[in-house]
Amino acid sequence: MKIGIIGAGHIGGALTRRLRSLGHEVRVANSRGPESLQDLAKETGAEAVEVRDAPKGADLVIVTIPEKNILNLPKDLFANAPKDLVVVDTGNYYPRQRDGRIAEIEDGLPESRWVERRIRRPVIKAFNNIYARHLLENGQPKGSPSRIALPVGGDDPKAKAVVMRLIDDLGFDPVDAGGLDESWRQQPGTPVYTTDYNAEGVREALAAAHRERTDNWKAKP
Repeated sequence: MKIGIIGAGHIGGALTRRLRSLGHEVRVANSRGPESLQDLAKETGAEAVEVRDAPKGADLVIVTIPEKNILNLPKDLFANAPKDLVVVDTGNYYPRQRDGRIAEIEDGLPESRWVERRIRRPVIKAFNNIYARHLLENGQPKGSPSRIALPVGGDDPKAKAVVMRLIDDLGFDPVDAGGLDESWRQQPGTPVYTTDYNAEGVREALAAAHRERTDNWKAKP
């Protein structure tokens, strides 16, 4: 596939490396410009581009930047993209640690629904509950008894299927986590967050989640 990655931090870097190792064509971008990504491009063979060029010609785009920086993306980023372009959101809302208060999320809007509204494009939520190092190093062949599972939330069955196949190729078991309005079940502070459960464990953790955020994951008063 032709894949655009917006964000080259821990998760973006891990995905760039893994997806290139699988033979996908990858364009990677960040807010500092392609010059800052030359080392990653040289290491992986990915193409470093400007943010607005990451979706061009892509089959799938992964947005993996801090929640607060979603507002800094070009307003027309996906304006000319085909309707069947799959967009993945890996983001998490860290109000105390990084992002500050985002009122809609504080009021209960799922994080990825907030992202979807800001970028004016349907998204699939995935890769948000795993440590980057585990994503980079812990993929295993299908059928392995200790294979880690990852939840996938979204409203478009076709787009979700594309992401779930990709997760499988990366060495993880994809678990359908329901529609995007249910994606709060995989947000920070929930039982599935930063855990390495198998598929059964992920399903149990999603079912056990409580929608109310704990104080650690709320903005300060």
